[in-house]
Amino acid sequence: MSQADKSLKQLAPKPVAESATTLATLMEPADANPMGNVHGGVIMKLVDQAAAAAAIRHSGRICVTVAVDRLDFFGPAHVGDMVTLKAAVNYTHRTSMEVGVRIDAETLREGHVRQIGTALLIFVALDDKCRPIEVPPVLAQSDEEQLRFRQAELRYRHRKELREKERALRTSSTN
Repeated sequence: MSQADKSLKQLAPKPVAESATTLATLMEPADANPMGNVHGGVIMKLVDQAAAAAAIRHSGRICVTVAVDRLDFFGPAHVGDMVTLKAAVNYTHRTSMEVGVRIDAETLREGHVRQIGTALLIFVALDDKCRPIEVPPVLAQSDEEQLRFRQAELRYRHRKELREKERALRTSSTN
């Protein structure tokens, strides 16, 4: 067993619920285009903030965004809507974490809530010298958490295979 594997086993697993984060904010005219639709970039910033909070809660460390794996918009948010983002860690590897985010918009006057998007982001935890540091394993307890964990594990393996293929292509093109 490698030293990295030994030290990873020393970190106690943390339940998904310990990383769960909710961020809610009222959309204002400065957040939107002239038609009253909130800019995607405003939503993207909120997604990153909510996901970062979940990653920091899970790891107990400062975390940096290393990738946005997916960001899907299903519909718009409008000026006056309350946008709520719910984030939690889906999966961890040695120093990285996949965080899932659900994005909802509520028309406050009517109380109508609709899902307007989802996102998957990858974070790395950093030590005091800004080097990657190991994170606790995630403990998926409910059926839904276990499904998200298994799906995230498959995505991790797929991303790893893609990185290896890209590295091989770069190496072969420089020779």
